[in-house]
Amino acid sequence: MNIHKNAKLTPKGREEMVKRMQTQPASIVAAGFGVSVRTARKWYQRYRQGGLSALKDASSRPLRCRSKLRLQDIQRILALRQKRLTGDMISHRLGLCRSSVFRVLKRQGLSRLHALTPKEPVVRYQWDRPGQMLHIDIKKLGRIDGVGHRILGRQAAKPRHAGWEYLHVCVDNASRMAFTAILPNEKKESAVLFLRQAIAYYQRPGIRVERVLTDNGACYQSFAWRDACAELGIKHRRTRPYRPQTNGKAERFIRTAMNEWAYARVYTHSHERTAALALWINWYNSIRSLSALGRISPAKWLSVNGNNVLELNS
Repeated sequence: MNIHKNAKLTPKGREEMVKRMQTQPASIVAAGFGVSVRTARKWYQRYRQGGLSALKDASSRPLRCRSKLRLQDIQRILALRQKRLTGDMISHRLGLCRSSVFRVLKRQGLSRLHALTPKEPVVRYQWDRPGQMLHIDIKKLGRIDGVGHRILGRQAAKPRHAGWEYLHVCVDNASRMAFTAILPNEKKESAVLFLRQAIAYYQRPGIRVERVLTDNGACYQSFAWRDACAELGIKHRRTRPYRPQTNGKAERFIRTAMNEWAYARVYTHSHERTAALALWINWYNSIRSLSALGRISPAKWLSVNGNNVLELNS
């Protein structure tokens, strides 16, 4: 129990006061405790009705609340919410207070309409052999020409229009072995060039690429990309529209690259960032442990599974 700092009576003080009032006048006892006669008589009356337990502080919560929603009202609110009605519409239709309706929706976790749609279960998959599936994606990066707003802040940094460059990434589904290249654009010519470079990279340790998975970008829907896949003997698969998690391994690799390479240090020019990429990708493939592989590196995983990866670091 928290006693107010200016409180003149505590439960022990009230007990002593009512004991004195049994032999002394209420006015004299009240003056001795520094309270009014009315207060002294109030506590004495409570003592006579409930004993010593009645001298303790009672909860200020009302015994009943006329505005409390009935169980029937709550069920009607939830039923209308399942029909995708907004809180204002439910309040108007049922004649209930708007704040009460929104309080019920918040308590049930239905404040937003997307909560009515059950989340699809996460489906994780991994191919058995390296090369069975390559995940390919592109990340747009701003060219660097001096220290920018990420370091100096938006107020101090001078506006620059250095343009863009594009990080093309490729991740093997089984081994997580990654290959990257920074190209000037994301057009079909660059996409096909990167595909050929990636296939050559994975062929060095003896990995035969069978499939590639990309999003629905224009470069991946071009005839040039289709012809390149047919020439290389590769099956091309695309993700479902508006479902980037289908290509989640490439998306996760891009996030790791942004945290550990692109934004990990201050670069004064794009050339410095590009040079650092070669060192970082070599470290990622050869040394960095991945939880998806049992806390070992992609190179270690390939060596354990019978692949010679010495050529990757030469």
